[in-house]
Amino acid sequence: MSTADAPATVPSRPAKLGLRRKIKAYVALTKPRIIELLLVSTLPTMIYAQRGFPSLGLMIATLIGGAFAAGSAGSFNCYIDRDIDRLMRRTEKRPLVTGEVTPREALVFSWVLGIAALAILWFGANPLSAVLGAAAIFFYVVIYTLILKRRTAQNIVWGGAAGCFPVLIAWSAVTNTIEWPAVILFLVVFLWTPPHYWPLSMRYGEDYRNAHVPMLGAVAGAKIVAVQVVLYAWAMVIASLLMIPLGHAGWVYTVAAVAVGGWFLYESHALYVRAQREEIQDKKAMKVFHGSISYLTVLFLALAVDPFVGAPLIG
Repeated sequence: MSTADAPATVPSRPAKLGLRRKIKAYVALTKPRIIELLLVSTLPTMIYAQRGFPSLGLMIATLIGGAFAAGSAGSFNCYIDRDIDRLMRRTEKRPLVTGEVTPREALVFSWVLGIAALAILWFGANPLSAVLGAAAIFFYVVIYTLILKRRTAQNIVWGGAAGCFPVLIAWSAVTNTIEWPAVILFLVVFLWTPPHYWPLSMRYGEDYRNAHVPMLGAVAGAKIVAVQVVLYAWAMVIASLLMIPLGHAGWVYTVAAVAVGGWFLYESHALYVRAQREEIQDKKAMKVFHGSISYLTVLFLALAVDPFVGAPLIG
């Protein structure tokens, strides 16, 4: 089934949609699981930049502003991709596909959420954080969703950079500038995105092929994808260790980065070995996907604890 086969209009809206269900539908538009993952990197970065806890007001403003920005981007994405979402089992229950939210409602909601995000970041943090928030929305909506997603198998590499902006927003909210530690953390998340997402695209390869979306995991063989996962995993772990000489990291972060990085490299190489033997299975690929979430969570938790335990190993 091709995109051209999709219905020209969205399905009829459910009759007498209750307030609770309507709110739930709007929340679903924001892709809350992605927001949760982005917030995992935001607060630890703020704590590390402050070398302690920032003011409560600043933390709340940055977290809410960042969540709204991510939610706005996710909602715009649902609005733009509603045609292909109907073709994939993974996304066929999204509100714009089921008719719980109309395209017009979704578009208005996206704009309102985005404007609110920038206002919160501007007045609650600083103008630099608001500008970075706007850049994150633009990158995800325009660069990734509109330009790259349906045109290249490298879409998630460059489009995924939108998910790196929370660390820059967090750092700038505290320091009103961008410094080397923020750049390194940006690089870590940038390199983390392909080995995180490509195993997922392997799992839902048929979905992406039906929708003519050229995710690497859907259009390339398992052997090629596994090689790329290993290469990006190594680059990511090496980048994470740059926090020691350039980011003033202490022993807590160092131990965590080495331990969890070594574990993720092991899982990535295990995926590679199974792919070379043509023993790859969806569940095995998803193990790397879920492992990447654990990796990022542990790394940033260690980043948050690090300033409170010991001094930087270098400098």
